[in-house]
Amino acid sequence: MFIDRVKIKVKAGTGGNGMTSFRREKYEPLGGPYGGDGGDGGSIIFEVDTNKSTLLDLRFNKLIEASGGGNGSNKKFHGAQGTDFIVRVPIGTIIKDIKNDVIIADLVRLDQKVVVAQGGRGGRGNFHFKTSRNPAPDFSEKGEPGEEKELQLELKLLADAGLIGYPSVGKSTFLSVVSKATPEIAAYPFTTLVPNLGVVQVTGAESFVLADLPGLIEGAHQGKGLGHMFLRHIERCRVLIHIVDMGAEDGRDPVNDYRVINDELKQYQLRLTERPQVVVANKMDLPHAQENLKRFQEAYPDLKVYETITLITEGVQPVLYEVAKLLKETPEFILNETQRDEMVYKFVEQVPFTIQRMDDHTWMLKGDDIERAFAMADIKSDAGSVRFARRLKLLGVDIALRKAGAKDGDLVYIKDLQFVYLD
Repeated sequence: MFIDRVKIKVKAGTGGNGMTSFRREKYEPLGGPYGGDGGDGGSIIFEVDTNKSTLLDLRFNKLIEASGGGNGSNKKFHGAQGTDFIVRVPIGTIIKDIKNDVIIADLVRLDQKVVVAQGGRGGRGNFHFKTSRNPAPDFSEKGEPGEEKELQLELKLLADAGLIGYPSVGKSTFLSVVSKATPEIAAYPFTTLVPNLGVVQVTGAESFVLADLPGLIEGAHQGKGLGHMFLRHIERCRVLIHIVDMGAEDGRDPVNDYRVINDELKQYQLRLTERPQVVVANKMDLPHAQENLKRFQEAYPDLKVYETITLITEGVQPVLYEVAKLLKETPEFILNETQRDEMVYKFVEQVPFTIQRMDDHTWMLKGDDIERAFAMADIKSDAGSVRFARRLKLLGVDIALRKAGAKDGDLVYIKDLQFVYLD
């Protein structure tokens, strides 16, 4: 089954907790803090796999989790590192962060891989917190939570050239005679429901990848006839082979067909019309083909039209030579900013937390920074609680609550932690 769009959730591993311990040996009764650090959590990594051609494996795997890091132990022993979870996807996969509406990566190279969710770092053992004023700290740091994201994966086939046109104009037949691909061919519309790829050998050393794309109809840019599903696979093609049924076997007008298909490309995404097209007049053996071709050339006098009978491979080779020539002259089309060499930076003000008023005397603090600080704080120890309180003050929580109207004795929540506000 060909699946080219899925939504999944990914959760990187949480870092291991640091340990609180002290060195106690025969001649070192007061040896000081000796707790080790926790190991880093595993990350979620997406990697190109040339053996895959669909996102089917991920359709029913809605949550992907990496393993957490091991806790630190005595004698400053470091906890084990969490194992990264590697997700293998087909070349041409686009990864989008749904919450932030940004494209994380566009996997278009054979060796490409990207970390989409970073594992949390391990918490520090208590020996890190030794100071001249506190030579024996009785607290350590918990592991940092791993990143969690909801992703949309979209597969856009990576082909040099693509076959476009109305259903049943002979696109699948064309692919089958110029390559070793075996698409389904039948005498009814929408025989091709999924894209097919084939390698076309033009000369001994010259070849290109050709995609047989499902047929388009009027209104495809609005999703009619599953138009959106089909059109997005055209985006990567550098050259388009536009096949027109010049025999008008289905009763349509070839002149109008050509106009409608190009209008759909323009409506879907303007840059599709920038791609060079090789126009193929197919089914020239049918009775009214020559008459229709004459009308077509009168309507579009500037177009070079290649006459073919694909069923018997007549006229096919000149088309392939022209496509190969155009591929040498046509650069890749940049689909999004992730494919550019330079980076575009945009200033976004970082807000460490937000304050939500629950009722007259209850407040809720939310935000990635403050929730991460809370998750890593050792609030069970007095020293750890004091350290966390200092962290809140540095983030400006005290001043923000006062400005929001908090009074002495009000309750303030961070996740499931409740504490009393004192001005």
